[in-house]
Amino acid sequence: MVDAHQTFVIVGGGLAGAKAAETLRSEGFTGRVILICDERDHPYERPPLSKGYLTGAAERESVFVHEPAWYAQAEIELHLGQPAVHLDRAAKAVTLGDGTRVHYDKLLLATGAEPRRLDIPGTGLAGVHHLRRLAHADRLRQVLATLGRDNGHLVIAGAGWIGLEVAAAARGYGAEVTVVEPLATPLHSVLGPELGALFTDLHQEHGVRFDFGSRLTEIVGQDGMVLAARTDTGEEHPAHGVLAAIGAAPRTALAEYAGLELVDRAHGGGIAVDESLRTSDPDIHAAGDVAAAQHPTIGTRLRVEHWANALNGGPAAARAMLGNPVSYDRVPYFFSDQYDVGLEYSGYAPPGVYDQVLVRGDVGKREFIAFWLREGRLLAGMNVNVWDVTGRIQELIRAGNRLDPEALADPSVPLSSLVA
Repeated sequence: MVDAHQTFVIVGGGLAGAKAAETLRSEGFTGRVILICDERDHPYERPPLSKGYLTGAAERESVFVHEPAWYAQAEIELHLGQPAVHLDRAAKAVTLGDGTRVHYDKLLLATGAEPRRLDIPGTGLAGVHHLRRLAHADRLRQVLATLGRDNGHLVIAGAGWIGLEVAAAARGYGAEVTVVEPLATPLHSVLGPELGALFTDLHQEHGVRFDFGSRLTEIVGQDGMVLAARTDTGEEHPAHGVLAAIGAAPRTALAEYAGLELVDRAHGGGIAVDESLRTSDPDIHAAGDVAAAQHPTIGTRLRVEHWANALNGGPAAARAMLGNPVSYDRVPYFFSDQYDVGLEYSGYAPPGVYDQVLVRGDVGKREFIAFWLREGRLLAGMNVNVWDVTGRIQELIRAGNRLDPEALADPSVPLSSLVA
């Protein structure tokens, strides 16, 4: 039983942490709730950082999960701008950067992830950027506007979701963009080679240049400013700014030093949690980008770095902390907006896992649904400029039944009719 004298501490001020705090109160918890965040901003959502806020379509205030006054009204104690630097499991205490020691009865680690860094000469130049935090987006938004005004060049290392969304935003400002990617297509680790060409064509139509099969080896500058970016194939791209978009690493240092079970990097990294998002310590849970959860439907351990996982994982962890039965079985989901293309992706089907890709609709018009299957069973689906089908796609994934390929690819056959 949870009583009013208990203290629940949440380390991490992102969407997962904020929604966990909200859920604790909505579920009736009357004890202390302490939210620790190493950023000075109140908890915010990350998708706008590479989408609406970066493009200028959304205002800064729109990214925040709650208005600042909400935390006081909900009696959530905030420690903003204070990193958690040590976790003492025996004493059940977290030490902050200023030396404050916070005791807990239950602890949630929602520490998120941090951008991977380029390990090449020149990364200390002022024009080298990352995009993970609101402060990064504040700076990058100004940079893109300046590059667009001055006909400047942005080089992006990495053709993943962040790299492509920033490329689209930069072209919207009028900046010249070159994307350097070691693989043969964008988004290869998510979509495989079958759908990557779609995004190559989309961005090339909007003036983006790609350098596939290459890696950055040096960023050249003068007087602290970026002038060019060199690759391992001998190319030198003009650049007035460089964005490193080569992925993110889970922030596991606190858990590692405390001796919690981790997942090795070769398998995605993160803090190992069970179906209830509980770590190897029964009084500590983890959620969001840092949590590698055993997924009951997909049957493997997954660490998902997307908005929906934080949105749903934080509340699930909060309910588990309260002692409620929880089996976190949400189908992985994310969305992206690039130019006039909007898409939603559900499921898990990295290259090597699936054996067939089917398309329903018109790829040329960019109005279609792609399906990734293994032995006739749906692993993942992506709807591109086709809406109100995500629920059906997820139902088909959960059902795990063998599907008729012709019916699945036929737009005249309702997806609902394929759900047994």
